[in-house]
Amino acid sequence: MFNKFVCAANAISTYTGKLVAWLTLAMMLITCLVVVLRYGFNFGSIALQESALYLHAMVFMLGAAYTFKDDEHVRVDVFYREFSSTKKAWVNVIGGLFLLLPFTAYTTYLSIDYVEASWRVLETSQEPGGLPFIYLLKTLIPIMMVSLIIQGLADIIKNLGVIKAASTNKRT
Repeated sequence: MFNKFVCAANAISTYTGKLVAWLTLAMMLITCLVVVLRYGFNFGSIALQESALYLHAMVFMLGAAYTFKDDEHVRVDVFYREFSSTKKAWVNVIGGLFLLLPFTAYTTYLSIDYVEASWRVLETSQEPGGLPFIYLLKTLIPIMMVSLIIQGLADIIKNLGVIKAASTNKRT
């Protein structure tokens, strides 16, 4: 059962991460278009500029679990890189249980009222000509946290498997 959960979480994170990666191409093209329009044709568009910012936020927030799954997140690993796989697994389990899960759960809890208030008024950009979808952008906050919780649980289960396998190998 745990293996199915880990596989499902990894599959969802991989699919989402690869899908979101394409947004970086769109973000780059829109940014180039903004520059060409502004400096080549003396035309600016707040909505176009904000769309690049929205895409950046989407890449960051929806790609976080994928980055975590592939262990590509920022890590200060002065000691960690020299650890055995079992010690790394223990660090990952303890970090997941006492840092990642509490932080993401608390951030999810805090973000609900924030997102709900934005949806209540269908919050829009304060800039004239800006995008009218700030409430959708803010919705990505709890979505990111929930995806990190799911991927964090999968990582904890996977690392507990590493610890269990290492202890079983020591006994034989």
